[in-house]
Amino acid sequence: MNHLVIMAKVPEAGRVKTRLARHVGAVEAARVYRTILGGTLLRLARDPRWRTWVAAAPDRAAHATIWPPSVSVVPQGGGNLGDRMQRVFDHMPSGPVIIIGSDIPNIRPHDIAEGFQALGHHDAVIGPAPDGGYWMVGQRRRPKVLSMFSNVRWSGPHAMSDTLANLNEAKVALTAEKADLDTRDDYLAWRSKL
Repeated sequence: MNHLVIMAKVPEAGRVKTRLARHVGAVEAARVYRTILGGTLLRLARDPRWRTWVAAAPDRAAHATIWPPSVSVVPQGGGNLGDRMQRVFDHMPSGPVIIIGSDIPNIRPHDIAEGFQALGHHDAVIGPAPDGGYWMVGQRRRPKVLSMFSNVRWSGPHAMSDTLANLNEAKVALTAEKADLDTRDDYLAWRSKL
């Protein structure tokens, strides 16, 4: 069974999209996040090709009533982003796992299917982002779960290259580039497409 895990926060003003909030305000940033997260869940959660999970933050959010019944919810746990994602890879039920963020507005089912298809012939898959990070990361998890996130410099231009350095012995596929929504320009571009 394939597992899609969406790393998500409860969409509360002041707790999500804080970089964007500096330009549009905390309430609008939370609305944007809620809209993108809701659209992502609507498009991806019912696809029969994978089981959809939400890794929720903060941990108490795993018991919140905001998540649709079509997803399974687990807490992210503590640590940096790499610690939390590694925990997902370590503890999901058997089968390939793809992790995505909850703030990429244009993810479609075919993007996820492409990632799982790549895992049929690769140990890992990464979907690059234009800022040097990535919007998707996945593992086949056979014959073992890979450690991918040691010494990764998060929230900067080196996250993908640092992750790839940790995978130097693995066969890695890259998918199409996608951007999250963090800046005022991202926000204006997103609004113009609505």
